[in-house]
Amino acid sequence: MTSTVPASLTRSAEGSALQAVFLDMDGTLVDTEGFWWDAEVEVFADLGHRLDESWRDVVVGGPMTRSAGYLIEATGADITLAELTVLLNERFEDRIGRGVPLMPGAARLLAELAAHNVPTALVSASHRRIIDRVLASLGPQHFALSVAGDEVARTKPHPDPYLIAARGLGADPARCAVIEDTATGVAAAEAAGCRVVAVPSVAPIAPADGRVIVRSLEEVDLVFLRTLITTLN
Repeated sequence: MTSTVPASLTRSAEGSALQAVFLDMDGTLVDTEGFWWDAEVEVFADLGHRLDESWRDVVVGGPMTRSAGYLIEATGADITLAELTVLLNERFEDRIGRGVPLMPGAARLLAELAAHNVPTALVSASHRRIIDRVLASLGPQHFALSVAGDEVARTKPHPDPYLIAARGLGADPARCAVIEDTATGVAAAEAAGCRVVAVPSVAPIAPADGRVIVRSLEEVDLVFLRTLITTLN
């Protein structure tokens, strides 16, 4: 993936209007997107179905209801959405219970944001029970709040989770920077009016006006994020 960083990012971050930073979880801060796919493969194998690898890009980054619903329809499995959701969450919890690997640069970025008292929120399509388990590895002290997929009426790709996070921190969405790894998450953040840094994990993310794409969180620091937000008059 080629970085598409505007020339303005080479300028000083002085006078930045950055009010908050919102981060996705799976695939952005923690290397767990593969965990979800493995859990889906294992659960459907138990049900007597084999998942096609091409479906992986379809289900990545979306809410549980959309991903699980798609796989039920694609396989014809005899299971309800509610039943499948329970099985997938249980299998995923078992996997993260063995350890959650952080993405390169994640620990350093979270520590820097905390050191400079930048209001930070974790915004994920995962359910609260999963988020709370992963927060134990990320360090809950790094986040002023977290928003889970099962706590909002409409999760990603709708803007609601990011609008809720901005409201919770008393921030203007236009002055918030979002870091996401999937097209679904990017769509949600952009619809909320936030400035977005895309760090693609499983599937590529297409360039677009106002969208910054980088290869890794190791390319992102506070100066970088501050320069995304222009001073508003």
